[in-house]
Amino acid sequence: MLLKYFYDDKLAQASYLVGCQATGEAIVIDPARNIESYEKIAKAHHVRIVGVTETHIHADFLSGAREIASKFGATLYLSDEGGPDWRYKYLPEFKHCFLKDGDTFNIGNINFEVMHTPGHTPEHISLLVTNGGSSATGPMGIFTGDFVFVGDVGRPDLLEKAAGVQGSSEEMAIAMFHSLQRFKQLPDYIQIWPGHGAGSACGKALGAIPSSTVGYEKMTNWALQCEDVRHFTEILLSGQPEAPTYFSMMKRLNKEGTQLLQEITDPHCMEPSIATVQTWVKQGIVVDTRPASEFSTKHLRGVINIPYNKSFVTWAGWLLDYTRPIYLLASDEYVRDVLQDLRSIGLDYVVATMDPNVINQAEESDKHVMVYREVTPVMVNDAVRTGQMYVLDVRSTSEWEEGHIPQAKHIMLGYLHERVREIPSDKPILVHCKAGGRSAIAASILQAQGLEDVRNLLGGYDEWIKQGYPSQRESDLLENKTE
Repeated sequence: MLLKYFYDDKLAQASYLVGCQATGEAIVIDPARNIESYEKIAKAHHVRIVGVTETHIHADFLSGAREIASKFGATLYLSDEGGPDWRYKYLPEFKHCFLKDGDTFNIGNINFEVMHTPGHTPEHISLLVTNGGSSATGPMGIFTGDFVFVGDVGRPDLLEKAAGVQGSSEEMAIAMFHSLQRFKQLPDYIQIWPGHGAGSACGKALGAIPSSTVGYEKMTNWALQCEDVRHFTEILLSGQPEAPTYFSMMKRLNKEGTQLLQEITDPHCMEPSIATVQTWVKQGIVVDTRPASEFSTKHLRGVINIPYNKSFVTWAGWLLDYTRPIYLLASDEYVRDVLQDLRSIGLDYVVATMDPNVINQAEESDKHVMVYREVTPVMVNDAVRTGQMYVLDVRSTSEWEEGHIPQAKHIMLGYLHERVREIPSDKPILVHCKAGGRSAIAASILQAQGLEDVRNLLGGYDEWIKQGYPSQRESDLLENKTE
């Protein structure tokens, strides 16, 4: 049996290729949209990709199942659990097999047994794997998708928060509890191969190691130790991170199908021109991918900054619009990678690109040129304390509740572009996050929306606290109100 692990650290997403070397056949589990790596590995190990499967309809990335079915003629093995609302709609195009709890199928001598494991989503399945080519008589491992992670379990609230299914969070949490009771009956030696690692928004406390065992998780995973369904539901639903706004789009596209990568028209590469960029600003969203330190010192009016780093995909999903044209200011060496990352979450509507050095054509006094200042706590403390500066905290809700600058207002970065009108323009704006990265993106959004006097707090809230300046907790405020 051949088992290969693939990991996209930008999406914290894991996928797998399982092959039977005796028959030269393989299947890919929870594939990313770009399937080149699976094809390369299959070719290197002399196996043909004859199947592709998913543990559930994904919300955080665009699946490559349709890509694989189209290119290799592979059979789609997909869940038929969860009811008609959770059935894939693009299947008539391809060979497919619907799966229900207890069903089995083979890829060569490797047997897959389906476990219906609702909780993260209603249709979620896990796959027990038995290597028929060995002397073992039972399963050796289980692909758990977004059901059981290392140290955590999948969040049950995405249907409500991302897909708009009102009142489903508690129902899904209870379903998760019952799925886990069944899971705990598996032998301790069974290996666990999850669909995500640390950093994914599909859970709140995922471990960083790529795999585990049933026995180890029973000893260390809080969710497998909780025996009371009400207590379990309470813990599971509390403290979940904000659900990225693009998740609802991923659900729809993965359910209905989307265009194949080969059908996407590559963007035009344009010669540097300030006038062209200003036209783009009126037509769509212009994204400057330079580091924040470069963007802050000189950038073009109306342009937002999402630095091309490990967090790029996440914030692009939060902040870009699937229906509006996207224009990129990105150097030639990064353009292909940036496009691939955007396409991994279905942001295909990239019309044109340009080298970000176009900014060098503009003089400092040019009306199209903007800057924002980066400031330290000591530079702004007096203005903050006396109310001469509007303080905007763009961290997550859980971070805010744990402690914040007393004078601050809170708008999580992912929602900022929708709520800019709430921010007054009659005083300077100090924007901050934990360490300065997210607030740099926020500063660019504020300026693109016409708020010019913006400062970014270097080192963020961490530096504010380190320097000994005051903070308060949300719980303290509530206690004071009740006294």
